[in-house]
Amino acid sequence: MGTFDAGGSQLDTSWFLLLAAVLFILGTVGVLIRRNPLVILICIELMLNAANLTLVAFSRQLQNLEGQLFALMSMTVAAAEAVVGLAILVDIFRHRDAEDIDDLSELKG
Repeated sequence: MGTFDAGGSQLDTSWFLLLAAVLFILGTVGVLIRRNPLVILICIELMLNAANLTLVAFSRQLQNLEGQLFALMSMTVAAAEAVVGLAILVDIFRHRDAEDIDDLSELKG
């Protein structure tokens, strides 16, 4: 696999992929176990950042900037998604006292 030059030491791409896999697994476990909507949103962002790390690692290995540009666009969309998601959660918490994701299933008029 390709290597990264980090201050004189060589880092193999597999280390970045391993880190991305660990981050993705932590995000998945957080989404499946936690019941707080804010924590679930943060775990989804963690999973997205793990995918972006994978894109950047493969882009660097292949000496191609397209993967890095795609990761940058993905982070931009994720930031917009986080703002909209947080705005919705703040509005829901302002009108209701829902701290569990199961309480939000009753969003009927």
